[in-house]
Amino acid sequence: MICCALRWALLGAVTLEFLYQARTYYSQGSFPSFFYRDPVGARQPRAGPMTVQTPVTPLGSRAPTSTLQLFLGDLYGRDKTYQGSRCPSGIRKRIAGTKFSSIFLEAIPVLQWAQHALSAEYRRLQSYGGAHGWQDVGWPVVRDTLTRLNASANGRMFDARSGAAAGGSPCVRCAVVGNSGILNGSRAGAAIDQHDYVFRTNAALTKGFERDVGRRTSFYIFSTNTMMNSLHNYASNGFRQLPQTPETKYIFLPDHDRVYLLLQAALTNRPVNSGPDEGARPERYFGKDLRAEKFKMFHPDFIRYVRNRFLRSSILDTPLRRLYRPSTGAVMLLAALHTCDEVSAYGFITSNYQAYSDHYFDQTQKALLFYANHDLWLEMRLWQKLHQSRLITLYTRG
Repeated sequence: MICCALRWALLGAVTLEFLYQARTYYSQGSFPSFFYRDPVGARQPRAGPMTVQTPVTPLGSRAPTSTLQLFLGDLYGRDKTYQGSRCPSGIRKRIAGTKFSSIFLEAIPVLQWAQHALSAEYRRLQSYGGAHGWQDVGWPVVRDTLTRLNASANGRMFDARSGAAAGGSPCVRCAVVGNSGILNGSRAGAAIDQHDYVFRTNAALTKGFERDVGRRTSFYIFSTNTMMNSLHNYASNGFRQLPQTPETKYIFLPDHDRVYLLLQAALTNRPVNSGPDEGARPERYFGKDLRAEKFKMFHPDFIRYVRNRFLRSSILDTPLRRLYRPSTGAVMLLAALHTCDEVSAYGFITSNYQAYSDHYFDQTQKALLFYANHDLWLEMRLWQKLHQSRLITLYTRG
């Protein structure tokens, strides 16, 4: 009894400390409500051997303590895939003149695929949990999944620059579409669809909302958790299946081992063989076209890099730092920043968020929800800074 009482007392103290930190940090605005979302780090994956880049202190933060430095792991592999852009005014050329130049790594690996299925890479990434490494995902699961991502399309975001090949613009223009209510009545759909590629996430409803959000989906970004939650929570709004078009490709955010297991099932055209989704058939989510070229997966290095350098929240200074990761939408937008030449962001949190419903498809007005494992205030300020630096164009309806 005494032992149990001590355990509960310790848990209570940790929780109070976290709530104090959260209250202090979020004092700049009032929350409609403050919710907890299930932790996103129960089990994780691994990747391949690459040379590491010199760490730097994240933008706007002080150097972390040695213990926190080990947790953060500000050392990454290298991937030069996106350094060859021929766009004369692309993001990579413009960033040198901004305050982001000190944290932006041109050779950060954005995607993981077959070349990363190496035991040395697995050992390196075992140090990091959640979406940030492979601490809780077994080597056989990582190996068997990544070795099947063996098409050239799995290792790069875009298959080819068709505009440049046809004598058009060499610049890749991307629309990154969130789900904010700011898009309801925006009539931004045509502008969104005119981009070379369109990124979407979570409840990516387009039917019935084409005038405001467009029709196309080039990339659908998700973790298994966010996908399942979206299909369950927004079915009544009409979101009963993922986008399934010949253009659509699926980018997995690997925050659990179940993400690897679902991808492995898709690549083998077999039901999921273990875990909470055992027996689930991949065509239920992705349709009948299960070619390897349809699938991609973010590299844990990229998600850790985004957290450490662009979205280093004060939550990381609390005992509950393992709960925190950037939102799926934030990972999506920053992936576009690192792979596209021009980025337009629609439906992301802005300073006037209280004027709009949580989602553009809400049937009644709903307040934006803030979750304890994301830092939407920090994300909002980052989007403003990137817009002010002219690295993205943020839709503000202003």
